[in-house]
Amino acid sequence: MAHTSRGRSAGRPTLEEVAARAGVGRGTVSRVINGSPKVSPRTRAAVEAAVAELGYVPNTAARALAANRADAIALVVPEPETRFFAEPYFSDIVHGIGASLAQTPLQLLLTFVGGERERGRLAGYLGAHRVDGALLVSVHADDPLPDQLAELGIPAVISGPRSAAETLPSVDCDNYGGARAAVEHLLSQGRRRIAHITGELDVYGAERRLAGYREALADAGAHPALVADGDFTEESGRRAMAELLEREPRVDAVFAASDVLAAGARQVLRAAGRRTPEDVALVGFDDSAIARHLDPPLTSVRQPIVEMGRAMTGLLLSRIAGPRPAPGRARADRCDALVLPTELVVRESS
Repeated sequence: MAHTSRGRSAGRPTLEEVAARAGVGRGTVSRVINGSPKVSPRTRAAVEAAVAELGYVPNTAARALAANRADAIALVVPEPETRFFAEPYFSDIVHGIGASLAQTPLQLLLTFVGGERERGRLAGYLGAHRVDGALLVSVHADDPLPDQLAELGIPAVISGPRSAAETLPSVDCDNYGGARAAVEHLLSQGRRRIAHITGELDVYGAERRLAGYREALADAGAHPALVADGDFTEESGRRAMAELLEREPRVDAVFAASDVLAAGARQVLRAAGRRTPEDVALVGFDDSAIARHLDPPLTSVRQPIVEMGRAMTGLLLSRIAGPRPAPGRARADRCDALVLPTELVVRESS
C-alpha cells in the first residue's frame, strides 16, 4: 500500500493538511494565518508548528483574486515631487501609513498628480482596479479626483477635507484650534501687532488656520488682522514677510501656517535686523524637525502627522474589508470625519 503522508517535497501542502496535522479545523488555521486574535496561544503554536513542518505557504495571490483584491493601495499626492520631498509633513504621513501596512500583504504605490493629463491617466489606472483603495493627501478644493474615485467605486480616504461639506472619509488635525492657541500664546506675551502668513487658501486646513487667527484676534480686541498670502513654500514665506514689514514696520509677532513658511520669514527678519523674539516673535505650524533646528528654536503647533497617517490607513483598510460602495456613490458617514487634537510646543522664538 502506498504511503499517503505528505512531506515538504511531495507537492504543495493544503490548508486542510495543515489543519489535520495541527488537530484543528480549517477555519482555525485560516484565523491564525490572517492574524486573528480570537485564537488561544496553545492553538496558535500548534498551527504555526504544522505550517513550519509542512512548509505551507498561503496563496496570497489566489486569495486576492478570489476576493477581487489587488493587494495594493495608492498614495496620491496632487503636488509637485519637489514639494513632497522638501516638506517634512509628507515624510511623516508616509511613516504613519507604512507602519500601519507593515503587518498586511498590501503594497503602497506612490503617485504624483500634477495636472489634468496625469489625473486622467491615474483615473484610468485606478479604474482598472489595480489597487484596492487610495489615500489622498494635500488635496485642493477644486480637485475632481476624489469625486472620480467615488464614481469608480474605489474606497478612498482624504487627509483633510476639501471643505466643510466633504463627502469622503477624512482625517485631519484641529487646524482652527491650533491657530487660536498660537495667537492666544502671542497675545499672552504682550504682542499686539500679530501678522499671519497663510498657506494655500484653496486647501481647507490653511483656510481654517486663517479663521482661527482672525477670530482669536477679534475676541481679544487686538490690532486688526494683518495677513500675507503664502503657499507653504519657504520662498513664499520670505516674500510674505518682506511684504508684511513694508506694510506694517511695527509688526511684533508672526504666526506662519507652517514651519517651512516660518523658516522663510525668519531669514527676512534676520536680514532686516529684527531680532527673534525680542523684536518679532515667531510661531509656526507642524512642529517638524525644522522647528527644532531653527535659530532660535521655533514655537510651533504640533499636529500629530504620523498618527494621522495611521488613522487614514485604518479607515481605508476597514472600508476595503467591507462591501465596495456602488460606483457613483460615496459611502461616507460624518463619523468618518476624524479630527485629531493639536498641541502648542513653546520654544525660544516666542
